[in-house]
Amino acid sequence: MQIAITSQNRRTITEHAGKCRKFWIYDIEQGQVNGKRLVELPIEQSFHASGAGLPEALAGIEVLISGSMGGKLFHRLTELGVQPLVAYEENPDQAIADFLAGCLLTRNLTLACHDHAHHGHEH
Repeated sequence: MQIAITSQNRRTITEHAGKCRKFWIYDIEQGQVNGKRLVELPIEQSFHASGAGLPEALAGIEVLISGSMGGKLFHRLTELGVQPLVAYEENPDQAIADFLAGCLLTRNLTLACHDHAHHGHEH
């Protein structure tokens, strides 16, 4: 299993998954981290610029953890069989440990994508 984490600064989990070009890729075997490497995408392979599918360097991932991502990318990843997670944790290694332990705190993106126009805010 491979898990990708957005880390534009190479130190923390960063936001804007669609524009991110640096990812930590963790190789997971039998519930343990077996390896970690940094992948840097050319700008034309970022999710935002590529428009469809997965960038070649991320082709084997099953999970993408980020600090934020838009609804379109969330749905695109889901359709590609990749589990998108928006985490509160900023430390990539801790996020992986929490994910493997089943206790990674994540934001619910369906709320972020909710259409507020139908709540009748008129007074």
